[in-house]
Amino acid sequence: MKLVFCTQKLDPGDPVLAATVPMVRALAARVDELVVLCAGATVEIDGVRVREFGASTQVQRGARFTAALARELEGCGGVVAHMVPLYAILAAPLVRPLRIPLVLWYTHWKAHAVVRAAERVCTAVTSVDVRSFPFPSSKLHALGHAIDLDEFACIDAPPPPTQALVLGRYSPAKGLETILQAARDAGVHVEAHGTDESFEAYTRELRRAFPDAELGGPVLRAQVPDLFARSHVLINNMRAGAPDKVVYEAAASCLPVLAANPVFDDLLPEELRFRQDDAEELARKLRALDVRRRPELRTVVEQRHSVAHWADGLLATVRP
Repeated sequence: MKLVFCTQKLDPGDPVLAATVPMVRALAARVDELVVLCAGATVEIDGVRVREFGASTQVQRGARFTAALARELEGCGGVVAHMVPLYAILAAPLVRPLRIPLVLWYTHWKAHAVVRAAERVCTAVTSVDVRSFPFPSSKLHALGHAIDLDEFACIDAPPPPTQALVLGRYSPAKGLETILQAARDAGVHVEAHGTDESFEAYTRELRRAFPDAELGGPVLRAQVPDLFARSHVLINNMRAGAPDKVVYEAAASCLPVLAANPVFDDLLPEELRFRQDDAEELARKLRALDVRRRPELRTVVEQRHSVAHWADGLLATVRP
């Protein structure tokens, strides 16, 4: 089978998009031919042919994407649009008349017009959970997340005092002020890392209001296991609808996680979940936290959220 996978970039050093690389490797191991269409790539993957369509404007990128896809349709058994619904919309006029399956992978709360248009033109849509796609759809398949278990290992907990870790963008959607307030109330030090693109004012206000917190910049994906190893807990207050992948990665490392998103109810027991933006409850959970490693969390990731499980599920939607 020949599969075309459309994504933003292939870059193991990208602090946000590096996780795409193991997803592509898993797919390549399961198909006869894998072609990746992306704006840019910094890595070569065995069994993968990359076509880049980078350009200075969106119009140019769209035109180059369409041209690159058209050249790959002979013998193609399926096209996957990864996290960018516009790719599905651009691909549909080419692939649907040929009866080539078109699948969207999307996990976010935003139900904007582009997502709705993409859902209509796709043969299937996929997400982590039915609650991580922004609206109901008869085409929706819940696949779990795609965690590369080889990247993360259980390591003994560091000595006290309790160290809390926060990873991800500095964005109001992450509810970071709740985390920092709860940690302050519980006497727990926070180390945070992320980008603040579009939200520089929000980040400055966090630094002003919580000068004792360690609010650093983005880190390379290769540094994440070391951050897990020196932390006692990962805290995630992301709004409902977008289950941050870092929660599953921390769980794969046996690191305790305190999270608010209801989607994590298949991963985290009640004592590791708190109400969205409830600093008082989070502070209580931090005070009561058992900081020993949690190998049972890794077991759940292995069973439901591994990259192998994800790749098998995605291909099942392409060739049902």
